[in-house]
Amino acid sequence: MGTDRGQASSPSPPGLGARGQTSSLSPLASWEQEFPHLSPVKRRGNHRYYQRADVITIRQIRSLLYDQGYTIGGAKQQLSSVEAKDGISRYKQLIRQMIRELEEVLAVL
Repeated sequence: MGTDRGQASSPSPPGLGARGQTSSLSPLASWEQEFPHLSPVKRRGNHRYYQRADVITIRQIRSLLYDQGYTIGGAKQQLSSVEAKDGISRYKQLIRQMIRELEEVLAVL
């Protein structure tokens, strides 16, 4: 509480707050324009359907922007470098997430 770091961070990542307020785009729609990694299926009425891999990408983007303090450009570079290093890292994350979800279901049973 003694630092300004927590107060300085805004609820919107850099560049998206003002854009979201001045246009009809949702933050996710803005991210789709900024991050080619994010490409949901669009259904009737232009409704977006986010698949599990998209949700993982959204979480990665959110973490880079909000938690780690990257700019949009920095987050793009980070996502690109991660994919360049390991093309299957996205699927590994998906499998880890599925295992966690299955373990949660098992705990309920």
